[in-house]
Amino acid sequence: MADYKDPENTILLELKGGTVVIELLPDVAPAHVARMKELARSGAYDNVAFHRVIPGFMAQTGDVAHGNMENDFNLGRAGTGGSELPDLPAEFSKIPHARGSLGAARSANPNSANSQFFINFTDNNFLNGQYTVYGQVTSGMEHVDAIQTGEPPANPDRMISVKVAADA
Repeated sequence: MADYKDPENTILLELKGGTVVIELLPDVAPAHVARMKELARSGAYDNVAFHRVIPGFMAQTGDVAHGNMENDFNLGRAGTGGSELPDLPAEFSKIPHARGSLGAARSANPNSANSQFFINFTDNNFLNGQYTVYGQVTSGMEHVDAIQTGEPPANPDRMISVKVAADA
């Protein structure tokens, strides 16, 4: 296993091109970090589609209810659901939505984040203070950049597996 600064708070996101390493920010957004680790450990994120991928903006995934490409997948519903767990309160911070940052996707209600998240392709400062940032890609961003684009993509890419590094 590679050496990670904090394996308990590091996510290994396996994409078709390779592994994306995400350093989680438990001191900044503890509830969002805990939720991601809980869903990763349960296998809920495995095979979930990237259902909204906008070039120059971000790649969104994490709809564990409707996005699993191996379990009654319906591309038209992907992005409309979350997990069976309760929604999370916003954990806004001064951390910017920089390239490679992980943000909590939500509805218009700031306290509606659940399982969906997005990875910023570029610095998206207009999102600062409006969406919870709870992680940062530390390696493998080239694999994120290669995700099939579209809203939704005609042939979406998926998260093959999502693991906490401490468990890998």
